Amino acid sequence: MRILAVNYEYPPLGGGGGVILKDIVEELASRGHEMTVLTSGFETLKPVEQFGDNIEVHRVPVWMRKELPTATMPSMLSFWPLGVKYGRKLLKQKQFDIVNSHFMVPSGPVGQKLADLAGIPHVLSFHGGDIYDPTKKNSPHRRWILRRLGRKLLLGATATIGPSHDIMNNARKYYVPGHEFENHIPLGIKPTTPMQTSRSEFGIGEDRFIMITTGRLVERKKVGDMIRVVAKMDDSRDLLIVLGAGPKMGEWKALARELGVSDRVDFRGHVSHEDKCKLTQLADAYTSTSTHEGFGLVFVEAMDRGVPVVSFDRGGHVDYLVDGETGGVAPLGDIDAFAERVMKLKNDDAFRAKCAAHVKEKAKLYHIGVCAGRYEALFKRLVGETGSGESNGSGGDNSQSQAA
Repeated sequence: MRILAVNYEYPPLGGGGGVILKDIVEELASRGHEMTVLTSGFETLKPVEQFGDNIEVHRVPVWMRKELPTATMPSMLSFWPLGVKYGRKLLKQKQFDIVNSHFMVPSGPVGQKLADLAGIPHVLSFHGGDIYDPTKKNSPHRRWILRRLGRKLLLGATATIGPSHDIMNNARKYYVPGHEFENHIPLGIKPTTPMQTSRSEFGIGEDRFIMITTGRLVERKKVGDMIRVVAKMDDSRDLLIVLGAGPKMGEWKALARELGVSDRVDFRGHVSHEDKCKLTQLADAYTSTSTHEGFGLVFVEAMDRGVPVVSFDRGGHVDYLVDGETGGVAPLGDIDAFAERVMKLKNDDAFRAKCAAHVKEKAKLYHIGVCAGRYEALFKRLVGETGSGESNGSGGDNSQSQAA
């Protein structure tokens, strides 16, 4: 198949959403599919770049993007018309079998328009924050115009893909009441490999109980609640490692000082991917007091390294995290219950070992090969149903994508 993937961000531009697409693209390319990516550009990046035989990336010169990691509102808004403009040129150069857009806005309208122009199926993958973020005043679900646009896109696509039942339920609640989303395809990660490392490499004592959390330090992550958990545990041997930076770092550092646990909370900021993997591997538990995760790919990454997870019971991760099996799942906002679950992992070596073995095995269900395989099966089915497979050599496949 010849697949056009549309996403506003694609590495090295942006964050996790682009990485998710990149992993899917690379896996599908390894299976022989011709992958073309339409994304936004930046002054330091080439406008067109080829990766191997089957991946070609086209970058649209959007307006007022100031840095690689972070989008601006003008850059996002400009991707809509400019993406369509540059996409039209692509349609004249190549014949595609299917368009797959990632994120409802701003990628969705671009993908839908290009699919309509080409007369081919459009698959819209929505991921989380593009549908619902309870901590943001400007979350799409709180803006009637974005709810209206979202409804049009979700109903207009040939097929939609949701990564978790939580996000699919929110799409139904706020955008298309009563609509049934059939394609639940969880996100995937590249399988991890054990790394040579030691606590001494990072200056950590052997007697410390290591908890780790990662992500941009924004309100939704609620790291302040995790600091309160550390204070409640009241043990100088505990160590919470916080990876990532963001606007709340100063406030949360001050909270650690106020609660007298600065020596037990280690803000490491941005670290290399290698160091992130090593520190996660060294951890006794991955802990997150985030109020909501659309899927929680960071949890799966920790699980794949054999690290039990403790979280709250709100978000996409409740699809695969089970209290007492993968670590602990506490009622949202209940700091006492959260601390109890962390203490159980800390004080019961047999329980922690059982959870570690369980999560490592369960993580295999969320490897990128499984995720991309379900995308592939859906694409083949849609191409076969539209009849385009007959004309361009792509085969049909009637298999349904199943939830993990």
